[in-house]
This record gives sequence, C-alpha cells and structure tokens, in this order.
Amino acid sequence: QVQLVESGGGLVQAGGSLRLSCAASGSIFSINTMGWYRQAPGKQRELVAVISSGGRTNYVESVKGRFTISRDNAKNTMYLQMNSLKPEDTGVYYCNAEFFLYYSDYLTQRPVEKWGQGTQVTVSS
Repeated sequence: QVQLVESGGGLVQAGGSLRLSCAASGSIFSINTMGWYRQAPGKQRELVAVISSGGRTNYVESVKGRFTISRDNAKNTMYLQMNSLKPEDTGVYYCNAEFFLYYSDYLTQRPVEKWGQGTQVTVSS
C-alpha cells in the first residue's frame, strides 16, 4: 500500500521559515508529478507548488520568491522550503503525488494519485 507522510508543520511567527517534507512509502515503480496544496479555514484547497519528475517547478503567484519546492527521487521524498512566512500562509498543507506502481502502468501511462494526511502550518502576526 503506497502512502504519503508529511512532516515539518508547526507554529511560526511572521517572517519565519518552515520546511515541509513528504515521504512516499510502499512498492512504487516511479513517481510522476508531486505537489503541495493548502487549505485555509473556510476556503477551498489550493495548489501551492508542483514539481515534475524532471524537476520542473511551478508556483502559485502568492508564494513565488518565498517558497521552494524540491524532491529527492532516490528517497521518494518531496520538500517545501517556506521562507518569509505570512499569516495568510496559515492552513493545512497536503502533499499529492502521481505514481506508477508497475512498469506496465508506466508504459500505458496509468498513474494512481495519492494524498497525504496533511500537516498544520500556523503563522502568527
């Protein structure tokens, strides 16, 4: 059973930094796109940043220049370095990933999608 486990959330003052990690476990042939999403209280979940298997990245405008997404394919782990945090960054952060469980799935481009359980990030003013 493939699982995604996030860690690294917490309480930080505005202007501070946090580093989130998302580790994938289980039998996996390869991981395709990975991404971080967040959900603030009373709001819809939004995409924060994504990274392709080749390392191409994309960010929501509000975090550009402050957040950096990266991944270590050897460790099946993704990171989100968050600097210059603002109160509006508060929310539950979820990792998301597309997997190819088997080589046959890769050949036929049939990934499966998984979500992590979420980690709380709270930025105080």
